[in-house]
Amino acid sequence: MTALCARGRANVRPRLLSAAFLCILAAAPALAAEPIVVQIDQARILHLPERASTVVVGNPLIADLAIQPGGLAVITGKGYGSTNFVVLDRHGVVLTEQNMQVTGPDDKIVTLYRGVDRETYSCTPDCSRRITLGDAPEYFDKTVAETVTRNAQAAGVGGMSSGH
Repeated sequence: MTALCARGRANVRPRLLSAAFLCILAAAPALAAEPIVVQIDQARILHLPERASTVVVGNPLIADLAIQPGGLAVITGKGYGSTNFVVLDRHGVVLTEQNMQVTGPDDKIVTLYRGVDRETYSCTPDCSRRITLGDAPEYFDKTVAETVTRNAQAAGVGGMSSGH
């Protein structure tokens, strides 16, 4: 900026401001891309860069990312919060790094508090138990057990109806 000042005072201010602005831009870190947002218990499709062979997820308790054929990946929201993923090629070269954010559901839910214990119900259209992180352990465990039993019974009935 000293070269700008040596040229004269007539145009110092506009040049000085332009030079200061460029210095600020050069010194500021590059703006990070917006995070990929996925809702908990939902999946989202992502196109991976060519040559992608490995994906590393910062915190797999928050989100999972599975590589699919054709350069696709499926991101699944597992828990609330933010994490990142890094895509590498076969030689370990970083192809991309991206932040992910897992948010709560946007469907109609009712949250019932019994003192400090919480229960969550999905009301689409009728209210039924919903497994939600943060619910009271007894409620959460009972709802998970019911879901596992129901799914096992459905799998058993499905196996019997296919001619076995």
